[in-house]
Formats: sequence, C-alpha cells, structure tokens
Amino acid sequence: MHEIITLQLGQTSNYLATHFWNTQESYFTYDGEEGPLNHDIHFRPGIGAGGTETFMPRTLIYDLKGGFGSLKKINALYEIEEGKALPKGLWDGQPIIQQITPIEQHPYQRSLDEGLEPPELTTGTIRYWSDFNRVFYHPRSVIQLDEFELNSVLMPFEKWGIGEELFYSLDKEHDLLDRDLRPFAEESDQLQALQVITGVDDAWGGFAARYLERLRDEFGKTSIWVWGLGNDRQISREKHQSKILNLARSLQGISPQASLYIPLAVPPRPLPPYVSLDRNSEWHRSALFSTALETMTLPSRLKASREKQVTLSQIEGFLNVNGNQKIACLQLSVLKPGFHSQSPTNPAVAATDSRELRNPNKEDAIPTGPAVLDMDLSPREMERSSRGTSSKVHTFGQVEVVRSTEASMSSPDSTHQLPQRLAGLPVVQSTTLVQPFLDSSPRLFWGQEPQHTRSTGPFAVHTSLSTTSSVSAQIKSAQSIVGRLAGLDEREALLNELGEIREAYQEGWDSGSDEDDD
Repeated sequence: MHEIITLQLGQTSNYLATHFWNTQESYFTYDGEEGPLNHDIHFRPGIGAGGTETFMPRTLIYDLKGGFGSLKKINALYEIEEGKALPKGLWDGQPIIQQITPIEQHPYQRSLDEGLEPPELTTGTIRYWSDFNRVFYHPRSVIQLDEFELNSVLMPFEKWGIGEELFYSLDKEHDLLDRDLRPFAEESDQLQALQVITGVDDAWGGFAARYLERLRDEFGKTSIWVWGLGNDRQISREKHQSKILNLARSLQGISPQASLYIPLAVPPRPLPPYVSLDRNSEWHRSALFSTALETMTLPSRLKASREKQVTLSQIEGFLNVNGNQKIACLQLSVLKPGFHSQSPTNPAVAATDSRELRNPNKEDAIPTGPAVLDMDLSPREMERSSRGTSSKVHTFGQVEVVRSTEASMSSPDSTHQLPQRLAGLPVVQSTTLVQPFLDSSPRLFWGQEPQHTRSTGPFAVHTSLSTTSSVSAQIKSAQSIVGRLAGLDEREALLNELGEIREAYQEGWDSGSDEDDD
C-alpha cells in the first residue's frame, strides 16, 4: 500500500502536523463516492472500544510535558473504565494520589464533541496545537517526554546538546524504535517512506539528529524525508546566536542521514499582498508551511486508478541528480481557482492571480526554465550579504506540483517529462484536487477582503521543490558562524563536515564568483 509513517518532534512540528492531518481528514468521503486519495498510505485501520472500527494516522507525536494541551492519550475510541484500580506493588499502604489540574478543553473541541457549529478560531484563542485538532490518534501515537516541561524557565529545552542527551537517555532505557516505531512499521505492507517533521533551531534538532541515526541503521534503504522548522519569534541576541549555531548543527547532523532535507522558515518581508500572516502566531506560520508541504507531497497519496501516484523516492530521483544533493528549497504560490485565466476584480491580487499555472500537457506550456514562485520558504538567517558574490543560481533538479480546477491530470512519466528532465527543466505534476479551506485554519490568503467577497472555498496552489547551488552559499555562511561561535571541542569537526556537504552543490558548477573561500 506504500505506507508513510510520520514522526512529529516537538511543539512547532505538532502545529504543522495538526494542519496536515486536518487536511487529510477533510478528503474522506462518506457518501459512497470514491475520492482521489489512497487514505491507507497515511492512515491505519484498527479496532477500538467495543469492537468499533477505527482509522487513525500512522504517526508518532513527541512533545514535552504540558505540550499536548487538553489532548488525552486515551480518546473516545479507546476509552477505559473510569475508577479502575491502580496495580498493586510492594507498597501495601494507602496510596496518595496527586493530580495536576487538567487543561480546560477549548470551545472548538467541545463543539466537535457535541456535533455543533464550531466557533471561529483566532490567534488569541489558540493556546496549543490540540486546540484546533480534528483527528483522533491511537494511544500509541501520543508520547509525552516528562523529563522537560514546555516553556520552562528553569530547564529550557533549547540547547542542541540537551536534545542529543535526552534521546540517548530514553533510547538506552526504552529502545525508542522498538517501543514506538516498530508496531507501526510491522503492520505496514510496503513501507514507502518515513516523514519526519521537527524543530531544528533548538534541542529538538539534536534529538532528531540522533533519532535519524537510529532510523537509518534500521531502515537502510527506506526513503526518509525531513522537514526542518525554524522559529521566527523575537529573541535576545545571545539566544539568537545559539539558535543560528543550532541550525548549523542540525544541517550537519540531519542532512547526511536523510534522503531529503527541507529546511523551512517564514519568508522575509514583504510578503505577497494576498497573504495575511501573523509572524508571532505559531498557528499562522504552521498553516503556511502545511499548505506547501501538503501540496508538495500530494502525488505520493494519489490513487493509481485515478491519477498517477508518484512515490517520495521517485521525487528524490528528480532532485538528487548527482546522488549527494539532499538539501532542497521549497517555494509556494497561492491563487484563487480560475483567477489565473481571467482578469481579477481585486487590484490587490492582480499582480499574482493574473499569472498562468503550469499545465505540462499543453505543448505551449512546457517549462522553459526553473519556476520562481511568490514565497521562498528556505531559511535566510545564515545568509550573509550577497555583495561581491554572483547572483546567478544553478538549479540541479526541480519538481513542481500544481493543483487547480483547470489543471490537466498528468504524471512525471508523461511524454514531456523525460525530455524536460534531460534538458535540466522542471518536472511538473498537476492535479485537479484543489486545496480545501478548513474552519480549523487561519485566513492566511485574501483574509483582508471584505466579508461579503471573502473566499471560503478551495484555492489553487503551486509549489516547487528544488536543489540549487544557493545551498553552497548558505553552508559557507554556516561555516563562518561556526568558526565564530562553536567551542573548540567541536569546531574543527563541524567545519569539516559542513565543507563536505557543501562540495555537493559546487560539483560540476562554477558560479563565476570571484569571492575567495574563508
């Protein structure tokens, strides 16, 4: 069935993954009509309380103590008897039970439980990712790490090395792969890939790097995609330097183990006029990332009978052309369905919505070069000034996914794709399955329009994933930062390993820059 198992590491990743799972849940059909997606890829069947059939995400959700909000490990589909006696141990005395005051359930969750119209969500009402969650999870999916508490001042989970130490400690005591991942892997018929969503600028980067080492040892040839999330919050200069160093360590520790590593960050200002993004809201930032991630991976979930399914491993083949280019850049554009083929009535969005989406099945629409979309989601924090360097960027490989009601169905092995790839042009996948708008998501796109004209329907999305020579400049900047901030005990090894990664994005390509290496 080409299953994909997801690992969610940390609060930031769980915000993004919640948007992702909510979107997947919205594709289910209950009227007997067959949908375009193969839900078995991301969801697993099971038997709940009373013999009830369940269908839940194939995912592992790691978070710190207090990070799950009001989400319970045992949900309505796997209820246990209340008041069940605690198991007796060596102590024969009367136990004293201390209970932490439970977090109050969000009104949105109460409305879902009661089958009522949910209230409109705002940045001021969202406290945790579980507040806007619409999916039931298997009890084995929910894994709380009690060693650290969310947003703790006394023991902050920020330093990269702390994440490493926590993984080593937990893995030594429990063998995390056997305890957490193996039950999901063993019930898969034909595992397509592992998808890891993790923070990379704090201790979760260290936790993820060591987890990936174990995953690669256990699943040697399995495709492993890693989405690395940075945080855009305002912090002190000292913490900012630590954050940048964490990003460099994650780059060095994660990318060699991953089949594809896609670091993500909120684009710099100014954003396109149709985007209304609150940079201080994790709910907003993660919704933007989820729109791009969900669209870019959509071909891996399509039914072969409806549209050509493309596995994540096949997408890697289009990007990693030389075998060692594993760091990819993600871009995103969003359009109202149909607006690209007619003149928009709103001048604020005319600059973007008047463009034509790619349609690879049209002879006159074959791409003539790499796509440049509205928003580049690649991190910019490690980049230095471009003065004295060439602005020319070489694209090694690029895959685009276009979803629009006017797009023709296509697949990367159609008649135009092979010549395009050989010529160094983008490989384009298009589908008529547009991006739904959910009441659990913020109004990121066209949210400033008047209420009577504001769109609440699905919208068209164009994403691009590419491997380019710009990664070389980013790694070079990371080396410069490491040289200034890293301790003597790790500096030389970290610089050398970053240098080896950087070489893959220079091989066979001369940028024409006269700038000397550091």
